[in-house]
Amino acid sequence: MAKGPTAYTLGTSTRSPEEFLDCCRAFGIARIVDVRRFPTSRRFPHFAQAAFAALLQAAGIAYVHLGETLGGFRTGGYEAHTASGDFRRGLARLEALLREAPGAVVCSERFPWRCHRRFIARELEARGWEVVHIIDPRRTWRRGGQRAPHAGEASGRAAPGDGVQHP
Repeated sequence: MAKGPTAYTLGTSTRSPEEFLDCCRAFGIARIVDVRRFPTSRRFPHFAQAAFAALLQAAGIAYVHLGETLGGFRTGGYEAHTASGDFRRGLARLEALLREAPGAVVCSERFPWRCHRRFIARELEARGWEVVHIIDPRRTWRRGGQRAPHAGEASGRAAPGDGVQHP
């Protein structure tokens, strides 16, 4: 069975600008699709929308914000939002963007199982995408515990019980 296109997810978390860019470089990310409904950060001002877009542009990475249609904090919960027209339009736009260039869906939570990226990933997987959640430049997580190698990496192993992949 042929593999589908690959989509990445990544959380800004408490990363420094350099740490975030290292994650992007390790996986060949050329476009960031920001799905934060409110793209700001008081504690980490480099992740506020304007500063974040400038940081990425300086590194040669495109920035697109889709928080209006794919952002979290929804009345009735995010899973219910996945049935809405707004979500479907946002997902179609996201797929088009990811087909144009290697990209990562980004929000503020480091771990995808704690954030709405998991719902976006589930929908992408249902449409045939391979989804790789970037934890850091050397570790990934995929639903089902499958290994997700990246550029320059020949092989790796899973640490028992954590679902995170370690080279």
